[in-house]
Amino acid sequence: AEALVPRAAGLEGSGRVLAAANGALDFPDKPIERLWHATTLLREHRGDGHVAALVAAGLDGCEALVLRSAVDLSRTELQPHRGWTDQEWDAAARRLTDRALLTPDGTATQTGRELLQTAETATDRAAERPWRPLGPDEVAPLVRLLTPLATACATALRFPNPIGVPNPTA
Repeated sequence: AEALVPRAAGLEGSGRVLAAANGALDFPDKPIERLWHATTLLREHRGDGHVAALVAAGLDGCEALVLRSAVDLSRTELQPHRGWTDQEWDAAARRLTDRALLTPDGTATQTGRELLQTAETATDRAAERPWRPLGPDEVAPLVRLLTPLATACATALRFPNPIGVPNPTA
């Protein structure tokens, strides 16, 4: 917890409503609760940046998932876990097809793949601020401390998963 608190404390909340809302809460005293809060802040900071990147790419939530399902995760892995109806999913697919981001058979076009990659790259860039000040000597201990936690948590997830968490054991 203490290794992550400096990364999470004082995150800039402009344009990041979920990170800002969580950032308005005090850090708990208990170590596990401090760790949970720090990771929540960092996750929501990244998530808010992802939403902004998707908006900048001209994609709504359903369109982003439809396009993602045409690239690397199946519809059955994404749609049920995000709550989109078949009608909403199919309408998003039509909009993406009209924009030449999907082919009529639902395959991502090169333009669609590039747009999705652009949004992912922008997400990574928007999420790097808390990590930017760290040098290799500061990253290595974080990796050493957090890898066992990530590996333990991975036992409760399937891979691939609908939220895009990478498998730390792969």
